[in-house]
Amino acid sequence: MLKIFSRYVSIGVLNTAIHWAVFLFLIVWLGVSQAVANFIAFCVAVSFSFFANSKWTFKAEATFIRYIIFVVFMGFIAITTGWIADELNIPGLVTLVVFSLISLVLGFVYSRYVVFRGFE
Repeated sequence: MLKIFSRYVSIGVLNTAIHWAVFLFLIVWLGVSQAVANFIAFCVAVSFSFFANSKWTFKAEATFIRYIIFVVFMGFIAITTGWIADELNIPGLVTLVVFSLISLVLGFVYSRYVVFRGFE
């Protein structure tokens, strides 16, 4: 389990860099809300994360159905985190850190036991 989680974290670091870069670009340069920026940034980074984890972490076939259930679940977390941040006027950097931590833990559990159940 530790080996699988370590792989997941490694991919998560790259995924997080992609997510943060897109989020900050959208907030700073385009002035969109945190909810929208967080969701779009997630969508950009999620494909890399899904396919890399499918192949390298869980050694499972990357199917359309798996992709959809992963994106919908994680997208819900992204938009909810951004919406709460907007409602509470939380700074964007705090939103990024909180979302990154939440998505790391919940994303791993969901991927391991739902999306890629039975693989590794």
